[in-house]
Amino acid sequence: MFKQILGKLPKKPSAKFWDNGESQTPDNNHGDEVSSQRSSNGDSPDCVSLEVLPRLRDVSISEKQELFLKKLRLCCVVFDFVTEPQQNLKEKEIKRQTLLEVVDYVISSGTGKFPESVIQEATKMISANLFSNPHQQWKNKTPEALDLEEEEGSLNPSWPHLQIVYEFLLRIVASPNTDAKISKKYIDHTFVLKLLDLFDSEDPREREYLKTILHRIYGRFMVHRPFIRKTMNNILYDFIFETGKHSGIAEFLEVLGSIINGFALPLKEEHKLFLTRVLVPLHKLKCLPNYHQQLSYCVIQFVEKDCKLADTVIKGLLKYWPVTNSSKEIMFLNELEEILEATQLTEFERCMIPLSRQIAQCLSSSHFQVAERALYLWNNDHVSNLVRQNSRIILPIVFPALEKNGSSHWNQAVKNLTDNVLKVLSDTNPELFEECLRKFQEDQQNAEDTKKKNGETWRQLEEIVASKGHTSMAK
Repeated sequence: MFKQILGKLPKKPSAKFWDNGESQTPDNNHGDEVSSQRSSNGDSPDCVSLEVLPRLRDVSISEKQELFLKKLRLCCVVFDFVTEPQQNLKEKEIKRQTLLEVVDYVISSGTGKFPESVIQEATKMISANLFSNPHQQWKNKTPEALDLEEEEGSLNPSWPHLQIVYEFLLRIVASPNTDAKISKKYIDHTFVLKLLDLFDSEDPREREYLKTILHRIYGRFMVHRPFIRKTMNNILYDFIFETGKHSGIAEFLEVLGSIINGFALPLKEEHKLFLTRVLVPLHKLKCLPNYHQQLSYCVIQFVEKDCKLADTVIKGLLKYWPVTNSSKEIMFLNELEEILEATQLTEFERCMIPLSRQIAQCLSSSHFQVAERALYLWNNDHVSNLVRQNSRIILPIVFPALEKNGSSHWNQAVKNLTDNVLKVLSDTNPELFEECLRKFQEDQQNAEDTKKKNGETWRQLEEIVASKGHTSMAK
């Protein structure tokens, strides 16, 4: 991944890059790098004081650690890429090369543990870059009314530096040379909270790094696990019930999918509440298409771990079932089929009546893709078996929609699929099928008779009104 970063990062036209990603620095520095100190008036310095620093590979082993610490301090200087993108170009490139070098140092370090001073300076450098004012300025410049259905977010102009900082954080967290007992003093709750706040970034590249780093932190620092879950819950609560806007929900859910996969059985009450209070209500948001794939995976993980939750999940889906959005309705049907595959007969019987009514509405949809997707449920062997075992209750509910589709739906593909489903139902239980058909025909005839009767009543009323009108005119 480190070499891929070197290939992706922008390079100064005047710099000549070696194969290993290091560069010859310009202005006759003869390969030496510079250290800079933050100006006294803010994080983004207007002027930088320089002092010559050798490369890490050019010093003795005994000097490397102290030089590494100096380079980390150099990287604490944060440049403004947002409001002043053309200022300090030389210093920005020097910092970029220094960041690459410290990442390479972490990757190529031996088997010895990093001392506490290194961890402390590393977290200071990471905090200075990721939680800095220029970074927040860029976040604040993004449109407030951003359309969350857009796939592309805006790109962070500080990415030439931030990408390497994220890579450095990932390497530090994942390195076997990092002592978790020491690191947790610096990668603490405050650090993790600020890191989680960054998930709202509009830059998908940043969110991808954050997702990987959070997963590593969760796996490495067991002491932080309850805090991470609680904080993610609070962010999701705010998204569901307050703002409805957040750029990192898909990434959050992807991390949560891995976390849920590792839950021990029997599931804790805390985890079940997370399913019912967070994951199920997430289905109601307008921007569901942005994260539905990850959400569906999380929900199905719960049902596969505890099949008794299927009834709760299905009733939750029915509660938030879309009324006028056909594309969301298709998403719900896709997820429903996967849930039903993990549902046992007992749980299915608890929710089959309201579920059958909703399926009947989908079968009657004038949107052919919705009707088609609902019909495809009968192609699933497990779902078909659940329906067959409860056909005496389910068939009378869905039969009218199937019969109307077969005779009057405008789409020929839907008609053909309906005929296939009706044939399967007829072959499975011919007596019940004939009973439902007779009931349907009787209901149709009664409806026609009622319609005629109502029409005749209205005709008589119109004649009475007309006759009274003529009488009044004659007087």
